[in-house]
Amino acid sequence: MRQATDTVWGSSTQFSTGEARALSQAHLLRVFDEVDYGMLLLDPQGRILHANHLARHELAQRRVLRACSGNLMGSSAEHSERIQQALDAASRGQRRLLLMREGERDLSMAFTPLSHPLEDDTPTVLVLLSRQSASDNLAVRMFARALSLSPTEEVVMLALCRGLDVQEIAAENGVAISTVRSQVKTLREKAGASSVRRLLQRVNSLPPVVPALRIITPVAHNPVAYSHP
Repeated sequence: MRQATDTVWGSSTQFSTGEARALSQAHLLRVFDEVDYGMLLLDPQGRILHANHLARHELAQRRVLRACSGNLMGSSAEHSERIQQALDAASRGQRRLLLMREGERDLSMAFTPLSHPLEDDTPTVLVLLSRQSASDNLAVRMFARALSLSPTEEVVMLALCRGLDVQEIAAENGVAISTVRSQVKTLREKAGASSVRRLLQRVNSLPPVVPALRIITPVAHNPVAYSHP
């Protein structure tokens, strides 16, 4: 990662190498925090080199993942073993996808090698976590505002994103089924979507934006702070 950063900034004459590196690293960390996916950077031993905002939140919840002495672990021995297997494969240049479940919590994890085994740089692995639900994605709220949806129409759209049908939405909000059907029709018309499926496709293709106001458990960037009793 450092070599790539030096190459990009090497063509600039405005900054020294040290200034460019510091500036680029600071901006990269901010960029990572604004992406609606948890992102972890690991070494081959599973040590956490960096975790973005949502990944730190996931670790703090300790539902499926946790950090012990700065290393990524699962909430059970089985989860930890599967994580280590995927990490070993990624360290050898192979991509892996894990589908994890703990109680009602589903979490998918993509292990991506950032270096090749034959390259000289230290092997590192990027772990991408599941995207947040549509209701937690700021872009969905922005989409609703762009379409000038009413508050009730926005509620219906978010319910559709959660997989609810018309009857379930009506029951959840205490309104008539005919009312929800009318709102869905208005939603499709405002979005220019010929069907609910097409509407949801548009929502799912929105950029992954993290809400500006983050009301979640704060966790430090420093991997040392990941140690748990």
